[in-house]
Amino acid sequence: MTVIVDYGMSNLESVKNAVFFLKKEAVISSLAKDLKKADKIIFPGVGHFAKAVYELKKRKLIEPLKAKIEEGTPFLGICLGMQLLFEKSSEAEGIKGLGILKGEVLKFNQKNLIIPHMGWNKVKKVNNHGSKSLPQSNNDLFAGIKDESYFYFAHSYFCRPQNKNLALSYTDY
Repeated sequence: MTVIVDYGMSNLESVKNAVFFLKKEAVISSLAKDLKKADKIIFPGVGHFAKAVYELKKRKLIEPLKAKIEEGTPFLGICLGMQLLFEKSSEAEGIKGLGILKGEVLKFNQKNLIIPHMGWNKVKKVNNHGSKSLPQSNNDLFAGIKDESYFYFAHSYFCRPQNKNLALSYTDY
């Protein structure tokens, strides 16, 4: 069962509709018992890093989420959901993320950039297949998508993993 994690910080129906468009089944849940049964996890999010950590703690989802990811359950972190996988974020100094991915989330701070960044950018795939540091080195997230395809971005922050081999793709802004 694919579980879309509900911690009160997402447009969950849009994610569920995208999964159904792919002819897959998914449930939206904020229950640890459902998360424990998941064979795939989608971890979306919109909002503030500190508020999201608070909501995850309140719903007692942090430990079950970490356990499932650490045991190798495939997961997809979207936007804030991906940021929360890191140790920390400059959006909320002193608030710890899940720490599944070593590194940090930083706000764009170049004076010549419009923040938030909203627009289309080419995404370049990184060939990390075979990397022992990438838990899902046979990742097919980009299967059927040409290298340097355009993706739409709406964000003010970027992830900086400690281990560069964790990146599946990158873009320039």
